[in-house]
Amino acid sequence: MRKKSLSELITELRANDNISNWHEIEPQAAKTRPIPVSVDPRIQSALNQRGIEELYTHQFSAYETLQKGENIVTVTPTASGKTLCYNLPVLQAIAEDDTSRALYLFPTKALAQDQKSELNEIIKEMGMDIKSYTYDGDTSPAIRQIVKKSGHIVITNPDMLHSAILPHHTKWVSLFSNLKYIVIDELHTYRGVFGSHVANVVRRLKRVCEFYGSRPIFICTSATIANPKELAEQLTGTPMRLIDDNGAPRGRKHFVFYNPPIVNKPLNIRKSATVEVNLLAKEFLKNNIQTIIFARSRVRVEIILSHLQGLVKNELGAKTIRGYRGGYLPKQRREIEKGLRDGDILGVVSTNALELGVDIGQLQVCIMTGYPGSVASTWQQAGRAGRRHGEALILMIASSTPIDQYIIQNPEYFFDRSPESARINPENLIILVDHLRCAAYEIPFKRGEEFGPLDVTDIMEYLVEERVLHHSNATFYWASDSFPASNISLRSAAQENVVIVDQSDIANVRIIGEMDRFSAMTLLHDEAIYLHEGTQFQVEKLDWEHKKAYVRQVDVEYYTDANLAVQLKVLEIDRTVSRRTTTVNYGDVVVNVMPTMFKKIKLTTFENIGYGPITLPEEELHTSAAWVELKEVDPEIGVKVIEQLLLGIANVLRHIVPIHVMCDRNDIHVVSQIRAAHTGLPTVFIYDHYPGGIGLAEDVFKRFDEVKTAAKNLINKCPCEDGCPSCIGTEIEGINAKIKSIELLELL
Repeated sequence: MRKKSLSELITELRANDNISNWHEIEPQAAKTRPIPVSVDPRIQSALNQRGIEELYTHQFSAYETLQKGENIVTVTPTASGKTLCYNLPVLQAIAEDDTSRALYLFPTKALAQDQKSELNEIIKEMGMDIKSYTYDGDTSPAIRQIVKKSGHIVITNPDMLHSAILPHHTKWVSLFSNLKYIVIDELHTYRGVFGSHVANVVRRLKRVCEFYGSRPIFICTSATIANPKELAEQLTGTPMRLIDDNGAPRGRKHFVFYNPPIVNKPLNIRKSATVEVNLLAKEFLKNNIQTIIFARSRVRVEIILSHLQGLVKNELGAKTIRGYRGGYLPKQRREIEKGLRDGDILGVVSTNALELGVDIGQLQVCIMTGYPGSVASTWQQAGRAGRRHGEALILMIASSTPIDQYIIQNPEYFFDRSPESARINPENLIILVDHLRCAAYEIPFKRGEEFGPLDVTDIMEYLVEERVLHHSNATFYWASDSFPASNISLRSAAQENVVIVDQSDIANVRIIGEMDRFSAMTLLHDEAIYLHEGTQFQVEKLDWEHKKAYVRQVDVEYYTDANLAVQLKVLEIDRTVSRRTTTVNYGDVVVNVMPTMFKKIKLTTFENIGYGPITLPEEELHTSAAWVELKEVDPEIGVKVIEQLLLGIANVLRHIVPIHVMCDRNDIHVVSQIRAAHTGLPTVFIYDHYPGGIGLAEDVFKRFDEVKTAAKNLINKCPCEDGCPSCIGTEIEGINAKIKSIELLELL
């Protein structure tokens, strides 16, 4: 049977009734500049061997700016050659002076390994003795010694820098004394709690460099976000020059929004996005068109993968379609990446692990199962499709969730809007104190010495009172036997994480992960189904007192979802905007959380198939929140109805807020109260789900009108008649809940 071309399949797809928007991006020719004459001839020769005769404009600007000694942040789309923006100046510095050193930071081990391979190929073609090594948990002891003493380029991740390199800086003298460049790749991933931690790790890194007399230049690269310069400056504490004159070529791209048909009109439930993804992907794969499918969770990856392998096994062979996600062994991942580059693998189903810049070549079709959660992420995933000159298709298949339906029904929001801003809060007190302990362990603090821009004498004195430090001759010294970095996770703001212990094999009991306390209450309670590396585990016992969750591997057809009883009190109001019918506030709150019960929800149909109680003590969270209170409401509606309407609005905001403040749905929580404790007024609270807050609620306060308009739009455009799970959650007896919710939002 004749195989169809991508152009033919695109023509057929145009006639599909489920397409809600078709957006074409015009092709663009390359913009180049000659390789600067100052570049070492050996590097020039290596680039020529790789077919690089000229530099793209952004690569040229990056090189020239760095030669002047300025710090840069380069922002261009996926697969536009950002790697050369740092490899070229770093190799040039080492070619000029053999003692020069560089430190590369990547957010994941996979990315670090991938970049090492590419870098070593160039070094080999240069014919120079430049030693570049990855330094992570998999590095053998013998290699570790070589890296410390003579590694020109050390490639690592922030977690290793924090726990294994900085605390032992005396073993890294040759690196820190001669450090010329620090490269921070995939800058946009350093947001929220992780970014707030990494900003403090960088403060510690600069302090160690200063101790050894080096003043490195920062090279940051990022996918498209709204505030790259601001984020880079906050993360590194240094002024930055923005390089965004993208000179890379691109072919024509078709960006298509696809909304599955409605199967239940009263509830506005649509056909499963996963089913539609399988059908569409099968069509491309059968015609030998290289396709990447993104899914939001590891479970969803495995479900789609097994469907597709089953569908095409007889025609193509199951090995031509592979999965890719966190938890696969490095060897397996390398093999899949190579198969995609060489064209041996036709299709790959991935979590957002392949969203980052791992080199898998350029595929022809990208299919997203649902909205990835932010404009920036969506463009990152879309960038995986489209060879430099060929045509490419990007398909986003919506689910029934409010967030997906909002994006599908408001294409102008997506295409006309700059991506979100990435927010961090390095001054979060819990995170800051943790890193000051680490910094004092590394090098004693002089009284009056600043940490980044902060005078931290008060905190140092507090740590002396706590007997963590001792004070002598105007200097604060580490006073404990313990090693602070080992107890601090960069992925969590709360101390005392719950450790997850796998006892499936009694002969080989092992720790497989950890989780912050607040998340553990809902995800690691007794009988919870916990997913790790695509495997289901059931929690046999959560030992709350000793912060350990004992799990055993299972294979079940459901997942669990916990209900929480939440009480919220306002501690302090920092900012207020008063309006005729409402007041919008921002400040500090205390949240008391108590899990009450959990539901078992079937994986395929999402129906409730059972439940059970949760018996855990109440937890208290001090954080920051934005909240809006209603000064007056229509007395005819009745208290009970207003309470239900506020619940519906909270449900919409829960989905809308993450779109506008670039965060995960679990980073921010929304709670409605018919009578807030401090005023007795109907109130909706939006709070950061991390101790001390990380700046998300503050962003909501500043952009409240934008968020409110988006919420009204979502309810308005939902095709249901008077409320459904895709908007306010449910119908309310006796009134048109949609109209009343919009009226209530108008008042807000």
